[in-house]
Amino acid sequence: MTVTVVNGLLKAQQQWLNQPAGASAMRILILNLMPTKLTTERQFLQRFSALNEDVTVTFMYPATHHFKSVPRALVAKNYVTLAEVADQQFDGLIVTGAPVEQLRFEAVDYWQEFETIVTWAQTHVTNTLFECWAAQAGLYAQFNIRKQLVAQKIFGIFQATTVNEQSRLLRGLQGRGSLKMPQSRHTQLDLPADLPADLQVVAANDEIGPLILTSPQQKAVYVTGHPEYEAETLANEYFRDRRKQLPIKLPQHYFADQTLQKIRYNWQSASCQLYENWLGSLKLAKVES
Repeated sequence: MTVTVVNGLLKAQQQWLNQPAGASAMRILILNLMPTKLTTERQFLQRFSALNEDVTVTFMYPATHHFKSVPRALVAKNYVTLAEVADQQFDGLIVTGAPVEQLRFEAVDYWQEFETIVTWAQTHVTNTLFECWAAQAGLYAQFNIRKQLVAQKIFGIFQATTVNEQSRLLRGLQGRGSLKMPQSRHTQLDLPADLPADLQVVAANDEIGPLILTSPQQKAVYVTGHPEYEAETLANEYFRDRRKQLPIKLPQHYFADQTLQKIRYNWQSASCQLYENWLGSLKLAKVES
């Protein structure tokens, strides 16, 4: 359906052409914490363009972040800050992953701003979708759930081995192996034996743990991976680290042969269904309110 971008680098470079937004288009705010801003914009916009809902997307950045990979002035010109949208209402907020997972949360330069955004979203957003590092950060900010380093990077495509059959968020993804998701992280959740009453794991993998958690009271979904990733994203990460002579193993369940030329792009439909279900939950919440 129609994806209209309010701002962003793709729009500025005329790499994304808008179509008129429908009157019922859902307003989505994306806090883009990834250093690959252009690529991340494209990944989310392409995912949304494959769905059945019209959306209008606004990109936001943390004003307190010290940029390394992209000129700050360029981002400031084409993104909004929280201060610029603080009085607005959005149907959904997506907080992306970030390459800061090996830092303590409080050591991240925009941590206090992150907490402010999470609190702001409680009254200005119908639901927040946290991804990868942001999922861990959101759970820490809202439930004091900590993370821990893993001995070997969780890297590859992992399928859900357990799924909550009653979760509306997983409609169409209940079959064993239906939900597949890219993962690329050095940390995992350190979940307590007894979860807070409002927090529920709705999809998990036997090997790497939770894939998706939800909290109705916090109006949040926590996704430990990257459903927005394109086919080549993990390959690009793998070959990048090899060029830098960094320790990296092959992404699991990803390459289709030993030549490393063919990729099992088998998570696209599940990712689209997940985002479709999330948008549907936003729409239902609006009706019920």
